[in-house]
Amino acid sequence: MPHRRASLTTALLTAAAVLAVGGCSGSANGGDSGAKSAARTGPSVIAPGKPGEANRTMSAADAAAQRQDDNSPNAADRSYARMMIVHHTQALKMTGLAPKRARSTQVKRIAERISAAQGPEISAMEGWLAMNGKGGTAHDHGTMPGMATEAQLTELRAARGKAFDRLFLKLMIAHHEGAITMATDVKAQGNNIQIEEMADDVIAQQTSEIVRMRDML
Repeated sequence: MPHRRASLTTALLTAAAVLAVGGCSGSANGGDSGAKSAARTGPSVIAPGKPGEANRTMSAADAAAQRQDDNSPNAADRSYARMMIVHHTQALKMTGLAPKRARSTQVKRIAERISAAQGPEISAMEGWLAMNGKGGTAHDHGTMPGMATEAQLTELRAARGKAFDRLFLKLMIAHHEGAITMATDVKAQGNNIQIEEMADDVIAQQTSEIVRMRDML
């Protein structure tokens, strides 16, 4: 009788141990599954669908990955780069007049600042186009916002001293405002990260310069 009682006790203890191990294993597996599920879920975002398709809900991580994968330049990106090169080139022509014609030291300095920033930006956009410029169409440069007319450039070349300073600031403020408009448009319509970053730089730099030039008028 004692032997049977001992055997029964041993059997019960063994069964309890098996259940305990199974329970821990199940709990651990369930925990892993829950963690993975939580990781997959995370905060969600609404991704706009293509024309004619409904919007989709996806995790923020999936949306970021999709954006990173879909970085192919589109027509808006290429058009922006081509037009901004021409736009910046005109600005360099205007700033090149300042050293011999401007009276104000502040005007000469802002002209130097503009030239120092936009020269490298032209090189960067030319390099980008060399890699990504295939396709796209030509544009009428006269329709670009902020571009000075030939008559205005002729007047600027003829001006000296205070007259030059005032006309330069007036034309360059309008020129910068046009560049900011173009940069804002490509951020909304483009698809390439590099172009978006270039546009961000243009907006930040030229907004700051507009504030300085308005203070000089």
